[in-house]
Amino acid sequence: MGSQSILVAGGAGYIGSHTVRLLNSEGYKVVVLDNLVYGHRDAVVDDEVVFVEGAVGDRELLRRLFKEHQFEAVIHFAAFAYVGESVTDPLKYYRNNTAEPLTLLEVMAEFNCQAFVFSSTCATYGEPRRIPLTEDHPQSPINPYGRSKLMVEWILEDCDQAFNLKSVALRYFNASGCSSDGKIGEDHNPETHLIPLVLQAAQGGIKHLTVFGTDYETPDGTCIRDYIHVEDLATAHVAAVKHLAGGGESVRCNLGTGIGVSVKEIIDIAEEVTGLKVPVKYGERRPGDPAQLVADPRLAKEILEWEAQHTKVRSMVETAWQWMSAPHGGHFKE
Repeated sequence: MGSQSILVAGGAGYIGSHTVRLLNSEGYKVVVLDNLVYGHRDAVVDDEVVFVEGAVGDRELLRRLFKEHQFEAVIHFAAFAYVGESVTDPLKYYRNNTAEPLTLLEVMAEFNCQAFVFSSTCATYGEPRRIPLTEDHPQSPINPYGRSKLMVEWILEDCDQAFNLKSVALRYFNASGCSSDGKIGEDHNPETHLIPLVLQAAQGGIKHLTVFGTDYETPDGTCIRDYIHVEDLATAHVAAVKHLAGGGESVRCNLGTGIGVSVKEIIDIAEEVTGLKVPVKYGERRPGDPAQLVADPRLAKEILEWEAQHTKVRSMVETAWQWMSAPHGGHFKE
């Protein structure tokens, strides 16, 4: 099964690059397609992996790649993911996240490639009505980013009905951490994820961390989130490929630990791990931030035989700190 040929769109990004390394180590033939708008060429570290710079919406490039490599599955990571920007520039998000994948799906249909693993998000749920979130929770996203991802989930359901395209949509919660060997990690510009921001504040890279809201109905008043290690996300994508290769049906799965951790708890853990003080400023709540977002990950265990191995947030903070405090300072060369 490991000799399958797989196209990974967005494979030079944060989660994509960790997944590419794992696929390569398991013997898959991997081709990465990335336009490098947010990805990093240096994040694709294995010589055996074919790297192609280009866009998911480039039909002729896709047709050439499908002819040459005869892909048996596609994993799609190529998306913009800044929620605030999606509100101010929604068309950019609908173009990139929803419209561009249509070309990819059309080329897949042309070449009879019928396995698609989609990087989705818990943002498709919107305001939670109950915690933990199960996959049958109503999906009512509150921003264009979440809507752009939900639309692709709908499109995939229609493609399954129309021409038997089988897909696994993986709804991530808060992706965190870096590779355990320190070779690749999280390098966003701008950075919006909490753990690297906390560590940047500890390091002096930013003046302070702003905590948005201290009056939520949670034990310490700060938001609670479900943090999932990026290496666990990678294993879930490989499990999804195997599920589809084995004739599995289309499925939508949450990826989380099922454990909620507050912003204040993350700050405390970061101070323990680094031995440094995190300068903090407390601000107002941000509109649209729910008090809690925690996954019920049982379906992924049942269907994909997957569960998170890094269940303690400390390991996510430790691997992120290892990456950030290395000589490269948590940045790829470019």
